[in-house]
Amino acid sequence: MPALAQQSPMNAYLFAYFTGNDKRDESIKFAVSRDGVNFTALNDNAPIIDSRLISETGGVRDPHIIRSEDGKHFYMVVTDMVCANGWDSNRGLTLLKSDDLVNWTPSVINIQKRYKGHEKLKRVWAPQTIYDHDAGKYMVYWSMQHGDGPDIIYYAYTNDDFTDFIGKPKPLFIPKNKKSCIDGDIVYKDGAYHMFYKTEGHGNGIKKATTNKLTSGKWTEYDDYKQQTDKAVEGAGVFKLIDSDKYILMYDVYMDGKYQFTESTDLDNFKVIDSSVSMDFHPRHGSVMQITDEEYDRLTKAFPSYLKGASNPVLPQFHADPEIMYSEKTGKYYIYSTTDGYPGWGGSYYTCYSSPDLKDWQYEGVTLDTATDQVPWANGNAWAPAIEEKKINGDYKYFLYFSANPVTDNGKQIGVAVADNPTGPFKALDKPIITESPVGHGQQIDVDVFTDPASGKSYLYWGNGYMAGAELNDDMLSIKPETITVMTPEGGTLADYNFREAPYVIYRNGTYYFMWSVDDTGSPNYHVAYGTSDSPLGKITVAENPVILSQIGKRIGTAHNSALNIPGTDDWITVYHRINPAYKEGKYSPGTHREVCIDRLIFNPDGTIMPTTPQ
Repeated sequence: MPALAQQSPMNAYLFAYFTGNDKRDESIKFAVSRDGVNFTALNDNAPIIDSRLISETGGVRDPHIIRSEDGKHFYMVVTDMVCANGWDSNRGLTLLKSDDLVNWTPSVINIQKRYKGHEKLKRVWAPQTIYDHDAGKYMVYWSMQHGDGPDIIYYAYTNDDFTDFIGKPKPLFIPKNKKSCIDGDIVYKDGAYHMFYKTEGHGNGIKKATTNKLTSGKWTEYDDYKQQTDKAVEGAGVFKLIDSDKYILMYDVYMDGKYQFTESTDLDNFKVIDSSVSMDFHPRHGSVMQITDEEYDRLTKAFPSYLKGASNPVLPQFHADPEIMYSEKTGKYYIYSTTDGYPGWGGSYYTCYSSPDLKDWQYEGVTLDTATDQVPWANGNAWAPAIEEKKINGDYKYFLYFSANPVTDNGKQIGVAVADNPTGPFKALDKPIITESPVGHGQQIDVDVFTDPASGKSYLYWGNGYMAGAELNDDMLSIKPETITVMTPEGGTLADYNFREAPYVIYRNGTYYFMWSVDDTGSPNYHVAYGTSDSPLGKITVAENPVILSQIGKRIGTAHNSALNIPGTDDWITVYHRINPAYKEGKYSPGTHREVCIDRLIFNPDGTIMPTTPQ
C-alpha cells in the first residue's frame, strides 16, 4: 500500500453521519473523538452543509469520508435521496471534495441521466470511496437495483479532481447466490481487500468477502454474519484505531434507533464494546476517519457547539413568544416571554430568565405585570415582549416593548417600559405608543425592536395579518409617524410563507433578514418563513426556499421566534416556542400550552438560511 505523504500524526477521529428520515435530517453532520469510541457532535448536531446545495433531491444520506493518498485533500460521497419520495426514488449520488474539511465542493451524478442502459434503474444507494492500488485511481462503489433484479454493487473510477466518473459503472461484487447486497464497505489489510456488506432482504445482516484485486471479480465469501446482534442492521463502517492493531466495525441497528460498536484484530471475529462507547447524538449510516490535532482544532473552531448540555424546552412550565437578548453590560443572555398556560392567552405578566452560557437558565422574576398599576393604561393579556439594550448618554438602558389589552377595551395596543438593568424594575409609560392599525384591521401585537448596525437607528415592527415597521425616535419611547411603512410580504399559502404575525429582523453581511410566523399559534403547522431586504423598512423579497423552522415528529407549532448572533462570531441561534406534546389535542387548547426552545440558525455561504431541525 503506498504510504501517505509526510504529515502530522493522527491523534483524533472524525465521524460523518446523518440522523433520520425527515428531509432535514437527511444531511451531513460531523462529530469528533479523541479515542475512537467517545464522540461529541459538532455544530450542535446541525448539518455542516445544506443538502439542497449539494443534491438533486434536496436530501443526502450515508456519508462516507476519506483522506486522499497524498494527504492534501478529503473526499466524501453521499446518497442523493429523500426517503419521503420512496425508497426506489433516487437515481444518483454526490461527490464532494475539500482541502480543509470545512468547505466542500459538490459534483452531482445522476446515473440514469448520464449513462445509457439504466432506464429501469430504481435506486442508487450508499456510495463509498477507496483507493485502488493496482489502478492508481480512486474507486467509488455503491449498490443499484434495476427493475425487479437484485441490488448489485457497482463501481466507477473518478477523475483526478474527484469531480466526475471515468467510464461507465461496472459490477464490482455479485454474491454467489445472486441475491441483493447493499452498503458495501471495503478496508485494505495485509494485502487484501475486505468488504463488509448487507444481505438486503434475506437476513438483513452483515457478511464479508475478500479479494486481492478489486476488479478481478474473484471474491472469497464468508458464510457467517459479522454483526453481534439478532436485530436487523445496515451501514457497516470499519476503521482502525490509532497506534493499535484493533479495528472497529460499527453498524446501524436501524429498527431500534441505535448504533453498535464491535472490535476485532483480524476482521473475522468481533466482540461488542458498547459499554465503552458514548455519543451525544443518534447517528444513522456513517463513516469514521482519522484526523490530526490541527484538523481537530480546525473542525471544532469552524463548527462549535454552543448548546451542548442544554435540552429543549429550556425554560420550566409554559412560556411562549420568546425574545432573547445578550447584554453587553452583564455578559449574560436573557429570555423574556409570554406567560402561557392561561385560557384565552390570558397571562398578564412577563418573566425574565438569565444564563451565562445558553444552557443553565435562572429565574429572575416578573419584569412587568400589565394587570397592575405598573402599566396604567392596560388591564392584562400581556403578549409577545421585545427587548433592546441601548447606551444613552453613557448609561445602559433597557426598553421592553409589549402588547396588552387597554382599559378602554378597544383592541390590543403596544406600550414600552424602561429599566436600568435587564431584570428591571421596569417602569411603563402612562399610555401606549401604538394604538391603531395602519391598514385598518388586525391586532397591534407581536412587537419587535431592531437597532440597525449600519446606521445606529432603531426600528419597531409589529402586526397580526399585516406587517408594519417604523423608525423610533432617539429616546426609544415613540415612533416617527411619518416613517410608518406597511411591509407585509405578498402572497404565499399556509404551506409556505403567508404572513400571519411575529415579525423579527436581524442584520448580517449587509442584508436585512425578516422572519415571520405562518398559520395560527394553535396549529401544528405554525412555522417560520423569511425574506430579505436591503433596507430596514423593506421592500421584502421572499426567499426561494422560505420555510426555515417547522414541525417534525412531536415537535409541533414551532414558530414565533427571535434570533441572536453569538458575540464575537458569525454563529447564530434561534429561540422559539412549540406546543407541549401533552396538550396537542384541540380539547386541551394547544395554543395556550407552549414551551420555549433554542436551536442553531445556520447561514449558507450564499447567505440563504438552512432549515432548522427542531431538537
